[in-house]
Amino acid sequence: MIPPTFDYAVPKTLSEAIMLLGHNPEAKILAGGHSLIPMMRYRLASPALLIDINRIEGLSYIREEGGWLKIGAMTREAELDESELIRAKYPMLADTAKMIADPVVRNLATVGGNLAHADPANDHPATMLAYGARVVAVGPKGDRTIPITDFFKGTFETALGHDEVLTEIQIPASKSRAGGCYLKVERKVGDYATAAVAAQVTLDANGNCTYVGIGLTNVGPMPLKATKAEDALRGKAPTDDNIRAAAALAAGAAEPVTDPRGSEEYKRSLVKTLTVRALRQAVARAKGG
Repeated sequence: MIPPTFDYAVPKTLSEAIMLLGHNPEAKILAGGHSLIPMMRYRLASPALLIDINRIEGLSYIREEGGWLKIGAMTREAELDESELIRAKYPMLADTAKMIADPVVRNLATVGGNLAHADPANDHPATMLAYGARVVAVGPKGDRTIPITDFFKGTFETALGHDEVLTEIQIPASKSRAGGCYLKVERKVGDYATAAVAAQVTLDANGNCTYVGIGLTNVGPMPLKATKAEDALRGKAPTDDNIRAAAALAAGAAEPVTDPRGSEEYKRSLVKTLTVRALRQAVARAKGG
């Protein structure tokens, strides 16, 4: 199919992009375009104006600053995949980046776009929920910081105002004795997940979990945070029994539906199995493995 007619603008500054959004209630931001363009082709989205923000400088970077890992919203997935900092200190994020689509897509797809699109099948949302991340949005009234737990409102819905642009993702800086893992089951390489689990843990000197974050991909109408599973493991040793108990709660938090990727029962089973494996790997990494 061919998308309906639309106008196209290429602002050079962030303030210009925000002004265009404010003047055009049916406008959409174009970043990498790998989610929006296919939706336009099938007429699932029909923006009257595309605002291409690829020419705006200063929105692509990866750096640690003030206790946070800060990632510019226009940072390409390939940049994450190739970053020595990410590989060395943020293994769950490295896991996630290399599982997104294929190398051709990763060359253009952006981290901010992956989050702002709010597709429950996208990979970064669960990872950011597990990290306890936050995002920065800029609008006509200035900037504001949104905890990732408040960001996703539904399928393709976020807390962003229409005239706001997501500009930065902030992840708590890596600590000693912390580790994470993202695991995904897909029908073929580059596909959306049948189910996926992100798990992040921090251990104290006695080996008990002081922080636990668990995010679920594509098993609900929006990215899910398995809060009860986190609570069940926090403050405890990550023994096999405790990990399995947390995994059962994570499976209970899932809200899958039967579709061509599998039945509801199969997807719940995947969540349980992947949570066990992701937590084990996160603990191993936290211990220096």
